Parts: sequence; C-alpha cells; structure tokens
Amino acid sequence: FRRRELAHGAAEVVERRWPPEQKVENQTHAFEVDGLVVDGEMWLTCGGERRHLRPGSTFHIARGAAHDESYGPKGARYWVARHSR
Repeated sequence: FRRRELAHGAAEVVERRWPPEQKVENQTHAFEVDGLVVDGEMWLTCGGERRHLRPGSTFHIARGAAHDESYGPKGARYWVARHSR
C-alpha cells in the first residue's frame, strides 16, 4: 500500500491507530485520503453513505468532504495516504 500510494503521488503515508469505541464526528481534511484497514473495524459515514470497514477494506475521502468515523470494540488500525491532487 505504502509503496503504491507514494508512487501515485501521495504526499505521505501513515499508520493510524484508534482506541476501542472511539467516535470522531463531522471532520474534514485539506487533502484527499485513500485508506486500507489492516486490523479491527470501523464505520465511515461520508456523503450520506455509511460503510462498515474490516481488514482488507479500502476507502477514499475527497478533500473537504465532511465525514464521521466510529471504531469497533477492538479499535482499528489502518494505513492512510494523503494526496494533494
């Protein structure tokens, strides 16, 4: 994931870890995000669509898109690539 995203112009690729039952509501980013869940589970709500993401799931969040995140009973770990495109 890291190698591919950097080759496709990602400014950075970082690992994110979230604790169990964490909720992050109504946030935006000044960059686009492509992500890959590697452990745990999360729910991502963006553009009125709520997705349940598990290991192997990928996601994309457009620059400036408001979204909510919530994490399962074991939390979650995922890789995220930040793009300025």
